[in-house]
Amino acid sequence: MDTSTSADETVIAEGRERIDSLDDRIIELIRERMTVSERIQRARVASGGRRIHLSREMEILRRYREGLGRPGTQLAMTLLELCRGRAGDAPRT
Repeated sequence: MDTSTSADETVIAEGRERIDSLDDRIIELIRERMTVSERIQRARVASGGRRIHLSREMEILRRYREGLGRPGTQLAMTLLELCRGRAGDAPRT
């Protein structure tokens, strides 16, 4: 086997391992964000407000778009969908 091929395979394997580790951290952070968002929603509703605050969501969409470009908007939409939950859903634990 060619030495460069072996080195390339090592780079690929190490890179994939690093991506898996990053993905685990991202998932953990998203779950944490979902919990925080749920607390905010419950407090807002308890104080007579709406569960979802649309102007805040627009700020989040803008932030992701500015940070990641157009695909950032799609990512933010998915994140917001995950964090919105549904009215009457059981609390996440």
